[in-house]
Amino acid sequence: MIGDRLRQARLARGLTLDEVVERLSATGQPLTKAGLSKYETNKSTPGAAMLLKLGQVLGVRSDYFLEQPAVTVEWVAFRKHSTLSQTRQEQIKAFVGKRVEDQLWLQSILYPDRRPVVLPACPARTPEEAEAAALRLRQEWGLGLQLVESVFRTAEDHGAVVVGWEADEGKFDGLAGWANGTTPVAVVNMAVSTDRRRYDLAHELGHMAMDCRGLTANDEEKLAHRFAAAFLVPGEVALRELGAKRRCLDLHELGILKRKYGLSMQSWARRALDLAIIDAGQYRTVCVQFSKSGWRKREPVAYRGEEEPTLFKQMTLRAAAEGIITKERAAQLCPECVEAPVPEPGSRDNLYLSAVELMKLPSKERERILAAAATEAEADYRGDRGLTDFEAFGE
Repeated sequence: MIGDRLRQARLARGLTLDEVVERLSATGQPLTKAGLSKYETNKSTPGAAMLLKLGQVLGVRSDYFLEQPAVTVEWVAFRKHSTLSQTRQEQIKAFVGKRVEDQLWLQSILYPDRRPVVLPACPARTPEEAEAAALRLRQEWGLGLQLVESVFRTAEDHGAVVVGWEADEGKFDGLAGWANGTTPVAVVNMAVSTDRRRYDLAHELGHMAMDCRGLTANDEEKLAHRFAAAFLVPGEVALRELGAKRRCLDLHELGILKRKYGLSMQSWARRALDLAIIDAGQYRTVCVQFSKSGWRKREPVAYRGEEEPTLFKQMTLRAAAEGIITKERAAQLCPECVEAPVPEPGSRDNLYLSAVELMKLPSKERERILAAAATEAEADYRGDRGLTDFEAFGE
């Protein structure tokens, strides 16, 4: 057990055997690569002093190596490019496994009565059944046909553990599984655009909300793609926005819809094809337009929503603030939680909140932020005649 936990901690930190040996040496604790390998394969057992040093190097408590894992994750889908190495795949799984274990531990302390909302495992063999599964999940989560402001927050609010991976863009897309058979776990690459994150998380939810047993992996992927699009933009909504039948699609119109719903322009075009709003020939025409414009990899319109996992950070900060865990323990659990200070109300970092975010603030705090923003903008207006020398109704 010690060896398994040691290997998981090392992989979760993204370190090789050589790198761990080098860091141990820097602390005054010599160890050979062969010796560390024996520890990980349970061929020998490290002493208490060595466990203490290993804990320091790997950013975990020394008793972490002695604990029986409280969480087992069963992975059901791994979307990746063939060039993603086996070592990297193991590192991603180890990192996520540890994060899930830490998050569920914090949750058991802070929210002992919380139970995850079970995803309805709807049988899905056809695109129509994938659409129905997406609508079923929306109903279960009380979303109806309304716009999903944040897929990440929605999933976390309903019991899912969502983990962000910050690297390997183009090689890693997503990972889905179940923790202890009850808690849905979704991993999303955070190095991609915001609209892509929304889509990828919805895709991973699809793998867990649909029962696709008996289908090939490729067919299941196609249904997960259909699920993701339907979860973000239900068919009824797409028909309302685009109309029941179109002879062509305007790319600028798709840009407006992308900003509104957080679904990429290309996915909107595909949605129109899947719902028979346009035919295959019209869809090919749109794809050619995207290719000629160079927009297949980078679209000209960006979605400005916020999509990132926040529950783990919030729980870590709360536990530290209430004295449930020490600040050192908080830094071990979530290093990013203690690195960035929270901006003060009215500070420059708060001058660019969205209208929705501003309206959620207390009125006095909102007025302070708006006043600070006006003061900053005043200098620009006073110094730029192009912004002041004009007449509203003059020739």
